Amino acid sequence: MLDPVVRDVLDTPSYAHVATVLPDGSPHSTPVYVGARGDQIVFFTGPGTRKARNLRRDPRLMLSIVPVDNPFQPVVRGRVVEWIEGDEAWEIIDRLVAKYIDLRYPRDQERMVLVVEPEHQKVGM
Repeated sequence: MLDPVVRDVLDTPSYAHVATVLPDGSPHSTPVYVGARGDQIVFFTGPGTRKARNLRRDPRLMLSIVPVDNPFQPVVRGRVVEWIEGDEAWEIIDRLVAKYIDLRYPRDQERMVLVVEPEHQKVGM
């Protein structure tokens, strides 16, 4: 279950940095648009990106979610439990992007949505 503070932050245009594990065990971190889907967290990426390849190999991740008004807010540790593609993915992507920009996300590259099951949530420092 998502902590109410985490859910509130996910409902705003907060950015997140997703940290994954590279093949050699070192960390890899990239910014993503992020949101909630039920009690899970969603973000999207391309199928050939470094983070997608890392998460296919090892689904564990850490999300540092950065609200505009408080950069020291939620950190979530979890794992990718589902990969969504096609029309269902584009519906989620359009909903996520609408929080940040007033444009439809371009369809010129393949994208997929990753669904994260939170395992540990920390709010504040």
